Amino acid sequence: MQLQVTNSPFSQEQAELLNRLLPTLSETQKIWLTGYLTAVQSQELQTAPETQSSAQSSESAVSKEVTILYGSQTGNAQALAENAGKTLSEHGLKVTISSMNDFKPNQLKKVKNLLIVVSTHGEGTPPDNALSFHEFLHGRRAPKLDDLSFSVLSLGDSSYEFFCQTGKDFDQKLEDLGGTRIHPRSDCDLDYDDQAAEWLQGVLGSLKTEQGGSQESSVQTSSLQVTESVYSRTNPFRAEVLENLNLNGRGSNKETHHLELSLEESGLSFEPGDSLGVYPENDPALADLLIQEMNWDANQEITVNKNGDVLPLKQALISHYEITVLTKPLLEQAAKFSSNTELQGLTLPEQKEKLKEYIEGRDLLDLVRDFGPWNVSAEEFVSILRKMPARLYSIASSLSANPDEVHLTIGAVRYETHGRKRSGVCSILCAERLQPGDTLPVYIQRNQNFKLPQNPDTPIIMVGPGTGIAPFRSFIQEREETGAEGKSWLFFGDQHFVTDFLYQTEWQKWLENEVLTRMDVAFSRDTNEKVYVQHRMLEQSKELFKWIQEGAVVYICGDEKNMAHDVHNTLLEIIENEGGMSREKAEEYLADMQQQKRYQRDVY
Repeated sequence: MQLQVTNSPFSQEQAELLNRLLPTLSETQKIWLTGYLTAVQSQELQTAPETQSSAQSSESAVSKEVTILYGSQTGNAQALAENAGKTLSEHGLKVTISSMNDFKPNQLKKVKNLLIVVSTHGEGTPPDNALSFHEFLHGRRAPKLDDLSFSVLSLGDSSYEFFCQTGKDFDQKLEDLGGTRIHPRSDCDLDYDDQAAEWLQGVLGSLKTEQGGSQESSVQTSSLQVTESVYSRTNPFRAEVLENLNLNGRGSNKETHHLELSLEESGLSFEPGDSLGVYPENDPALADLLIQEMNWDANQEITVNKNGDVLPLKQALISHYEITVLTKPLLEQAAKFSSNTELQGLTLPEQKEKLKEYIEGRDLLDLVRDFGPWNVSAEEFVSILRKMPARLYSIASSLSANPDEVHLTIGAVRYETHGRKRSGVCSILCAERLQPGDTLPVYIQRNQNFKLPQNPDTPIIMVGPGTGIAPFRSFIQEREETGAEGKSWLFFGDQHFVTDFLYQTEWQKWLENEVLTRMDVAFSRDTNEKVYVQHRMLEQSKELFKWIQEGAVVYICGDEKNMAHDVHNTLLEIIENEGGMSREKAEEYLADMQQQKRYQRDVY
């Protein structure tokens, strides 16, 4: 049913907005919205008593305070924390929201109600802005917390071995220190919206049961984001492709695509350092092979969500489900559909290492080929699959310099393993099937942990080999547009100078215009001995440390396992040698820089 001006109290513009929004909501979101509107109306109708005893006032204020701490690498946990803060405030609670990095650990003893919203980064490690708090809580200085009530919302990816490990660490440690759970911990996979909403409703129910009544509410946070656009992670905007160019020269071993997308009429905005979420499609050829292997009907209509929406099977496999990644939960569910004893044995606890080895580098087609026959319908089988997760890409443009546009830098991923050629889902969609005029479902992912300094005179040092160059193009475009006077230094690396110098003419122009102060490059395959960005940093160690001493902010973007790890150790070496410090003191120095937001990483 469509809202019209004639059948509702809304203006034409309001009716159009609601008609676009309402069909996109899940059942959980609709229930939450109904409760929220009821609570708002209830608050407006209530009249607070004019007088009450100071004892009652004090007791109510203390019992109704909630602190929400978030640890977030890409912004998902922060967004959920801020949403939780708004919701709790609307229900009469006094809420304080803070990044773990900004929270003073010695205040923890004073907190009565604590909510932790945290992601797990890499192989079970805390995100950068949760490191210091995680270390404090697991160290000797952590206080007894017998009066603390808490609950943990943990984000992760079940394709990793240490799924939601950071959240599990916090949950266990808070219990060990004497805390009592308000609500059980919730461990969320990539498709976390409904589960996070259920956790929040459970927390809210427990808090209201314990505290009763509704009082004046407030939210205190230094970084609360208000998004005006109706488009979001759960309601992406279909952005038109304006340009799709291969940045690498002929003969390169790499293929890196520069995408320019239109955001016109979306209402979406972003800042340098933010990311763009892209919902890709699977390769239709892979979907065909899967359907053929299982002897399914490609046109069979199947239900794809709780709202009862249906799609033809092939289209569902292309656009709705993840079919290129295997996870432990998926294999455990699949084992119920197969009479294959090897698969059933693989999911046993004692076969943990063997399961991990099998999952690595294999996809759904491998699974159905290896462990048939399958006595299951298409609808039953796809019900155990994860929804297609978005891919996050660091934005490579400034909105000030390119109004109504967003640019991306995407490296095509191709490889061979287990006897088959494989490819990255989104990167190969962009490299092989995406043409100007096509559209991509996108949303803005804000990242407060990777931002230009507020003072435009602050020097910046940027380390971004390969596609890690993307956010620094955004940084320099923004600085050129705003006339920032601070010095800037870029370290860039790739394989070959002639074919792989991404955005070369732009960087040379910025050097000539002195928007970019200096640039050091490393092309690893142009010399007999491989030279990487960390080697260039060591060559310039004295000058680099001088910049750091002058207050420069250091940024790293790119591969976490290798490059970011090596650059981190190189920074420690430079600080140790040029600063005349011990290794321990150098580590403290760099940790202090991170605490002051002078060392920021966007790594993946």
